Amino acid sequence: MCGIVGVVGTRNATDVLIQGLQKLEYRGYDSAGIFVTDETRTETLIKAVGRIAKLQEKIGIEVNGSTGIGHTRWATHGVASEDNAHPHVSETGRYVLVHNGVIENFKELKEEYLVADTFVGQTDTEIAVHLIGEMAKTSATTQEAFAKALKLIQGSFAFAMVDREEPGTLYVAKNKSPLLIGLGEGYNLVGSDAMAMIRETKNFVEIHDNEMVIVKKESVEIFDASGAKIEREHYVAELDLSDIGKGTYPYYMLKEIDEQPSVIRRIIQKYVVDGEYQVEQGIIDAVTEADRIYIVAAGTSYHAGYASKEFFEKMTETPVELCLSSEFGYNIPLLSKKPLFIYISQSGETADSRQVLVKTSALGHKSLTITNGPGSTLSREADFTLLLNAGPEIAVASTKAYTAQIAVMAVLAKAVGAANGYEAAKEFDLEHELALVATSMVATLDDKEKIANIVEGLLTGTRNAFYIGRGADYFVAMEGSLKLKEISYIQCEGFAAGELKHGTIALIEEGTPVQAIISGANTASHTRGNIMEVESRGAKVITIVAADCAVPTDDIIVPTVHKYLTSLAMVIPTQLIAYYATLQRGLDIDKPRNLAKSVTVE
Repeated sequence: MCGIVGVVGTRNATDVLIQGLQKLEYRGYDSAGIFVTDETRTETLIKAVGRIAKLQEKIGIEVNGSTGIGHTRWATHGVASEDNAHPHVSETGRYVLVHNGVIENFKELKEEYLVADTFVGQTDTEIAVHLIGEMAKTSATTQEAFAKALKLIQGSFAFAMVDREEPGTLYVAKNKSPLLIGLGEGYNLVGSDAMAMIRETKNFVEIHDNEMVIVKKESVEIFDASGAKIEREHYVAELDLSDIGKGTYPYYMLKEIDEQPSVIRRIIQKYVVDGEYQVEQGIIDAVTEADRIYIVAAGTSYHAGYASKEFFEKMTETPVELCLSSEFGYNIPLLSKKPLFIYISQSGETADSRQVLVKTSALGHKSLTITNGPGSTLSREADFTLLLNAGPEIAVASTKAYTAQIAVMAVLAKAVGAANGYEAAKEFDLEHELALVATSMVATLDDKEKIANIVEGLLTGTRNAFYIGRGADYFVAMEGSLKLKEISYIQCEGFAAGELKHGTIALIEEGTPVQAIISGANTASHTRGNIMEVESRGAKVITIVAADCAVPTDDIIVPTVHKYLTSLAMVIPTQLIAYYATLQRGLDIDKPRNLAKSVTVE
């Protein structure tokens, strides 16, 4: 949520900031701003409500400099306005700051230290920069003032700050919120993620919680909470500008939907070599030794966990529980004797999941992160990591990360089962079955036009809709409904089909759209009975059916795959339904209102 980019050195700061902020648009925002200065202290502070394009309209060619910070804001404290947009300025006018996160004790700080100050907006960030200005009154240096303020601030934050009296320096710090340093030749950068800086560099340095970093054009100095200097090696990001462009696609979401077959094939290549599964022995041992697996996740990743539960239990012979991260950390249930926690997160920066990881690690429990974000917070802090290798996912609505999560969970389950000689794993040729999944996906994606036509007749003007299914199809229904509501704004719910008659069928009326998913032969007749129940009450039904369960009147036929992997195939039509419903309603597919790609605050 929100995005930070900064630069100091020989680059055109305005250009770097705007390009970086554009790369961060996928995170979600409602306003943006930049501050630019140079060695002569020629300064410009510009803010705008709305898209980056609005900010660009206010920036003239004379706005230039060698040092700058920029920000995209997603409103938490205070409405979306220029007064609340970042960067914010201290009461003294000396310090200019951008911030991601939530400062939990902002009211207490204001009442104790800043009662005489005048504030322009309502943000916790403005209080933070005022606090730094206040600390500077009794400090010898800006570094000392910054350190004092950091010790007082509670909550999550990523800060990038400029001292107007030192225009060649960026002051940076983080706690819980993501932030990286980018290394250049004659310049250095700071950003919320590597994508904001990848045009300028592929060399990055991690910042850990409770560290302060002083960034100049020729140096990067890292200090821990006690003020001791830390040496840390940089790493090279495996990203390419072509990975984060739309190419010929009108929207990132459609591009990422289409990339799913290649993502499945890439996972096979990464994790299966000469028939052997490339999962480190420590991870296999951790799963084998566990008496229960707790999958901790949120949103789409939570649904991916549900889709993985059956095959994971059968191939590892270990029970699995699903845990919503936002609930689990504050209501930890009675745990088993030897649990293993698996954290599923596209970004690896999900704040809700991270607060659970901190608590379970403190209890001495082992952890594994499955993520698309190498070097992310969850990846660094867990005992083990498995990467999705899905490539950058830009659209807010996750598609290829979801299918990659299920596929990597299947790789892990197969590797554990094979290592232990478990029967279910021995009988399951995962490499072959994943290849069939990729082929099934291609066939469905080739049927886009038909799906678009089905949607136009049913979902373009509706306010409400339902997904129904049984078993694995129920989990796809949950994910399909989330996709539809988060980008089309149609109120949609996913239900276990058998639960309709226990209350939900009261909501069915003339014209209500119902998408029914059928892939299991053992429950197909039951779900078809539920379809008849809703049709008799006026519902308009779209059937999404695996080929081996299909009848001539079905709407969307999906090539059959192994029962463990049906979620991977059956979800593709639901993604396309959401995409075309949103397109036909004239909405922004990649940037739905009120949502952010990476939820980095609790």
